[in-house]
Amino acid sequence: MRYISTRGAAPALPFDDVLLAGLAEDGGLYVPEFWPSLDAPTLESFHGLAYDELAVRVMAPFIAGTIADADLAAMAKAAYRDFGHHATAPLRQLDTGLWLLDLTRGPTLAFKDYAMQLVGRMFDHILKRRGRRVTIVGATSGDTGAAAIEACRGRAAIDIFILHPRGRVSEVQRRLMTTVTDRNVHNIAIDGTFDDCQDLVKAMFADRALRERLGLSAVNSINWARVMAQIVYYVAAAVALGAPARAVAFSVPTGNFGNVLAAYGARRMGLPISQLVVASNANDILHRFLETGRMKMGAVVPTLSPSMDIQVSSNFERLLFEILDRDGPAVARAIVAFRKDGCLTLEPSAWREVRTLFDGHREDDAGTLAAMAAEYGASGEFLDPHTAIGVAAARARRRDAVTPMVALATAHPAKFPDAVERATGLRPSLPARLADLFEREERAATLPNDLGAVKAFVTARVALKGAA
Repeated sequence: MRYISTRGAAPALPFDDVLLAGLAEDGGLYVPEFWPSLDAPTLESFHGLAYDELAVRVMAPFIAGTIADADLAAMAKAAYRDFGHHATAPLRQLDTGLWLLDLTRGPTLAFKDYAMQLVGRMFDHILKRRGRRVTIVGATSGDTGAAAIEACRGRAAIDIFILHPRGRVSEVQRRLMTTVTDRNVHNIAIDGTFDDCQDLVKAMFADRALRERLGLSAVNSINWARVMAQIVYYVAAAVALGAPARAVAFSVPTGNFGNVLAAYGARRMGLPISQLVVASNANDILHRFLETGRMKMGAVVPTLSPSMDIQVSSNFERLLFEILDRDGPAVARAIVAFRKDGCLTLEPSAWREVRTLFDGHREDDAGTLAAMAAEYGASGEFLDPHTAIGVAAARARRRDAVTPMVALATAHPAKFPDAVERATGLRPSLPARLADLFEREERAATLPNDLGAVKAFVTARVALKGAA
């Protein structure tokens, strides 16, 4: 399997090079040259597999020729060993035909762990084989950073720098990053929004000399490996609910479009997905696009669901590549125009094609709190604000009562205790292993929204580490 850039001007690469590169040289995102097939007999053979075994079966075609099956199996087994539930990604029924896919069982209590715990081990494996080290630079709206740091902490061949918007993540989200004291971990609080953080990271990758000198790599969802590993839990949920004999629908709270893009990838592979609901908060650029066919950038509004406080959804570029018949130059022109003018409009026929699969839904903070309160009152289930938006979207946009609808629980409610308490009157507790989180010492730098300042900070610390 080789990978091509969504913008069509970067060389095709094998999986291991794509993993280490993150972003393509032309600024695009890597996608597989073709989508592997999950036909009905293959899907039927997945019934009864443990999650780590399923992960190997789903990902093997994407990795073929770069990581041996036995090595991949060992990594998957180690990655999911301590996820706190025998099903790893358990399903719970909320209502008739409505299910919750619990993706909060990992070490940082968020869905990002399901990819990052595996991707960190892949980095280690390939870097060791090549005798190389890398500098990982990433932006987070809350959960990605903690998951990436947990996956990369203490790894000898990796320095990791995570940028987060100062004051715009929850206290638990922040502390899960800033209380990690391993010498290879560096947290940077940026005076700006997540989109500012993301733009700083992309600008660093666009500086080819810096990229080569520091060995820059990425672990947020611009890295294909993240999306690939997330495909697995869609397959797991669909098979558990009867695939391939019946179709399944998913409602996905999303900001950067990576999680729902993984669901789209599963469908392209052959998983019978009838509907994907894109659930947004007040930063509803994706919802507005699905309603009108026009993507118009606006200002980022702080909300109770900070991981979705995004106006530039990077992974949408991968969907756009498919919508535009994999025409890289056309994607490049569209993205350049969008970043210049703040607007992207699809041809009506292309928009209608997108709407055959995707629906959008929006909840503001009041609606989010109402959804959290309603679910607790109905089932006793605590939902974090992001998951609550996904559940509300599932109920509002479900196309039929026959197809099972699965809403994704993307973060543990204890990561957002203030919002949960405001909605339900009760404050959820952290798991016992994190009970002392608020007593741990924090370590982070605060920098302006300035590319030169961030470059200087990263360069100085990598050089210092090298000198040591």
